[in-house]
Amino acid sequence: MAGANKAWTRRDFLYRAAAVGGSSLLLTTMNAWGMGIASRASAPPALAGSGKGKRILILGAGLAGMTAAFELGKLGYEVQVVEARDFAGGRCQTARKGFRLQELGGEVQECRFDAGHYINHGPWRIPMHHQSTLYYTRLFGVPLEVMVNDNDQAWVYLEDGGPLAGQRLRPAQVKSDLRGHVAELLAKSVNDGQLDRQLGAADKASLLDYLANEGHLDAGDLRYKGRSGRGFKVNPGAGMVPGAGEASDPLGFGELLASKIGKVYSAVQDFPMQNTMFQPVGGMDRIARAFESRVGRRIRYGAEVQRIRQDGAGVTVTVKDKASGKLAELGADYCLCTLPLSVLRHVDTGFSPRLQEAVKAVAYMPVGKIGLQMRRRFWEEDDGIYGGHVLTDLKGINTISVPSSQWQSKKGVLLGYYNYMLDAIEVSAMTPPERAEFALAAGQRIFPAYRSSFESAFSVAWHRVQYNLGGWAEWTPESRKAAYPVLHEGEGRILLAGEHLSYLTGWQAGAIESAWQQIERLHARAQA
Repeated sequence: MAGANKAWTRRDFLYRAAAVGGSSLLLTTMNAWGMGIASRASAPPALAGSGKGKRILILGAGLAGMTAAFELGKLGYEVQVVEARDFAGGRCQTARKGFRLQELGGEVQECRFDAGHYINHGPWRIPMHHQSTLYYTRLFGVPLEVMVNDNDQAWVYLEDGGPLAGQRLRPAQVKSDLRGHVAELLAKSVNDGQLDRQLGAADKASLLDYLANEGHLDAGDLRYKGRSGRGFKVNPGAGMVPGAGEASDPLGFGELLASKIGKVYSAVQDFPMQNTMFQPVGGMDRIARAFESRVGRRIRYGAEVQRIRQDGAGVTVTVKDKASGKLAELGADYCLCTLPLSVLRHVDTGFSPRLQEAVKAVAYMPVGKIGLQMRRRFWEEDDGIYGGHVLTDLKGINTISVPSSQWQSKKGVLLGYYNYMLDAIEVSAMTPPERAEFALAAGQRIFPAYRSSFESAFSVAWHRVQYNLGGWAEWTPESRKAAYPVLHEGEGRILLAGEHLSYLTGWQAGAIESAWQQIERLHARAQA
């Protein structure tokens, strides 16, 4: 073990430790998937003037489309929304009893969870600083509850974990021990005079005092010997000895470093990822349903967009009725297209080559999820885990998340995997029963009661869902520079909106705020 770490510098040690919960002086925020920023708007734009006499055609009844329909309708515009599905919401979906889904080339799945149970197979959490999303949950009276996004009592499990492989570790253990060991290492460096050039005597004393408290170090030799925050071998309770509890032994610093635990766990979350977040009571689709109840009369369901054309007088969109196969032409003064770019690139748009190339320039993330209904909430009863995520390096799994609702109920639906990229592509090639078996085999390695508690499953591979073809837009620095401004500008009487036209890709707030921005531009053009 010592030989494996021989080439590491002290900076390597400290950086790797910080990545999994070292001293807060050393923590560095990581930015995953390009989604690490907050929303900037907390309310729709205050628009003056009237839209009466003007027709707006909106393509897509996802959150961006319905946000635009709702706000433009208040200004008096004649709004029509075109939606290929027979329900609204786009990716804002919740699978509950009776919900049906057919992926491209796949069999029809029907959710068979018990009444009252569900899985948010689309968006599943709302950060507290996504005030645009929270604006509408407040306005529409959608009740929210806490979603436990980080739980120190959940498990971290590594197959490729070196000396810690195959062990179930509590994040509290990992955080406590790494902070302690890193604090000890830094404190010894201070005492050995290795930081004399950077710190004066008073600063050294203050830093040592901080490290002794941060790392729970022994006051005499500044060694880390464990702390209560990592948990006990025997929990404190009533009675005599061991009524005070029995302290647990800390994990070794070398073992933690050799385990490479930073692959799956970091105490430093991306900016949107607070420890506690929000979710609508009863399922994320409550937000979509709240919009639909207000703008549903404007939505033409089961209408596939086939062709888009415009001239100086207006926009014409040809749609195909999915039930009859008949074509119809819809006209409007302006059009707001909220179709995912992954879908729009297959439509005959009539766009200029410049705009068509921009539409094609953006890749979409392959994403998969599976919900598993369990007849017993073993994670609560056996392991004391109430909400949060189990993080693992098990191939194709990434995250197992237990529900943050219906505490101490008899049954529950947990998220059996949340995979991306190649993992999502490989797992999506399986049939739904094979996906369930794959998830069960992995979960059984962490939870002894996993397989015996399983009742039913529901899975989705978003890159195989016809009117999405991906989980969210994946921008690169190059495509942001070249394609993003072109898409944001739109063309003539047509503007584009959606999570893909934001810096909040993958979040509902991105769709909402993109719609807010583009309806302001559309309204300005219509008033000119």
